Amino acid sequence: MTATTPSGRPVISDGPGGRVELPPGTVPADGRFVNDDLLPVPVERRSWTTYNFAALWVGMAHNIPSWLLASGLVALGMDWKQAVLTIALANVIVLLPMLLTGHAGPKYGIPFPVLARASFGLRGANLPALIRAGVACAWFGIQTWIGGQGVFVLLGKVFGGWADVSRIGGQPWTLWLCFVLFWALELAIIYRGMEALRRFENWAAPFVIVGALVLLIWIAVKAGGFGPLLDQPSKLGWGADFWPVFFPSLMGMIAFWSTLSLNIPDFTRFGSGQRAQVWGQTLGLPTTMTLFALLSVLVTSGSQAVYGAAVWDPVALAAKTDNVFGLLFALVTVLVATISVNIAANVVSPAYDLANLAPRFVNFRTGALITGVVGVLIMPWKLTETPELYIFTWLGLVGGLLGTVAGILIADYWLIRRTVLDLADLYRPGGRYWYAGGWNPAAVLAFAVGGVLAVGGSHSAPGKGPFPADGLIPFLKPLADYGWAVGLAAALLLYTVLMVGRRTAAEGN
Repeated sequence: MTATTPSGRPVISDGPGGRVELPPGTVPADGRFVNDDLLPVPVERRSWTTYNFAALWVGMAHNIPSWLLASGLVALGMDWKQAVLTIALANVIVLLPMLLTGHAGPKYGIPFPVLARASFGLRGANLPALIRAGVACAWFGIQTWIGGQGVFVLLGKVFGGWADVSRIGGQPWTLWLCFVLFWALELAIIYRGMEALRRFENWAAPFVIVGALVLLIWIAVKAGGFGPLLDQPSKLGWGADFWPVFFPSLMGMIAFWSTLSLNIPDFTRFGSGQRAQVWGQTLGLPTTMTLFALLSVLVTSGSQAVYGAAVWDPVALAAKTDNVFGLLFALVTVLVATISVNIAANVVSPAYDLANLAPRFVNFRTGALITGVVGVLIMPWKLTETPELYIFTWLGLVGGLLGTVAGILIADYWLIRRTVLDLADLYRPGGRYWYAGGWNPAAVLAFAVGGVLAVGGSHSAPGKGPFPADGLIPFLKPLADYGWAVGLAAALLLYTVLMVGRRTAAEGN
């Protein structure tokens, strides 16, 4: 059926509240803001089902850093029940903004940077897009290095003497070889496009689940049951010592997927409808992360019974077997699990974000290649040497800013526009989303204020990081441990007030 945009231009809609697309020739051929990868996905190509979205999340959630989340919480003093509960609650919470921002994907077929144009402006959208892209490029490099190390360790067990070779830059040349081959394999898959990613995730998801269950069965058989870890009481209890650890930990677990809560439209734009993305994500994210945390605790508990010490790293644990078939199976599982999350979570977003920066010169494939190159140039082998600085300082800082962006996107799409966008004007200079020279001052101000509140109190223990012990802005220090939530709430409220005031002033004139 034919409908109209808020400005009266015709659109093709398959029903009230349904999927929308523009008739051919509606979008101006302006190379500054348009290329084929940024245009809305045609309705006939929006074909991802509930299973596709659930499989996407299963594939992304089952990776080595996810496995290690529970160990970090146990190290802070929680028992395994508190750790699993914290992870489960965090993923239920982060699911909400995921579903809210994901709504625009099936309805309009647009990626995250194009959705951000509605709130930030056609040019201003590059601000949140580049922040998101920077985080993704860094994570891509780190995940690739971790994956390459896993391959190196397991191949060393298969062949023997794998590490007894000449060194380059302080590392065995065989480790560099594993890193480069792993990097090339990831880019080869994503270079084939989103349809190739969908097919890869469809079979990768069940394969990785099987791999995790095989590891559980193997360690349970060796242990004759599970070890003392499950009986270990919490060092924090449930009283006054628990809550000061719980809330910052909860924010950290939320921040783990807060990046995807922004760019989830990059995937949902291929959805067959809202039901597919809502049920697919609901079934895929919180359930998978909780199950994986539980598997991590059970397997680690078994390792403590067998080896006398908890082995939280699944690669190190798998390397303890002398069975060649078992080692090869573990090797393939590590490959599939790491590739699955890395290309979906850390390549798709910057590919679109970089295309949005210069559509005339950068398409999705070019953006993916740039991401791969930047992921190497940041030298992830150096970043992983100082995880306190990178993960707990820089990513924590950026996590607060990403929460701020999420608040603005949700406020604009749901509260200001009530999910109604002028699709053509998202690509049209001078249209309703042009604001002031392509920037929306309300979004920039909300981002600045929300960002300061979210990260202004950032602090480090003496000698443990770059921030003052009392915080960058001392009176904001109490907010620092709640950065993502503070940024989201503050930006959402301020942006709504500014935009309602703008609309009221316009109507008064």
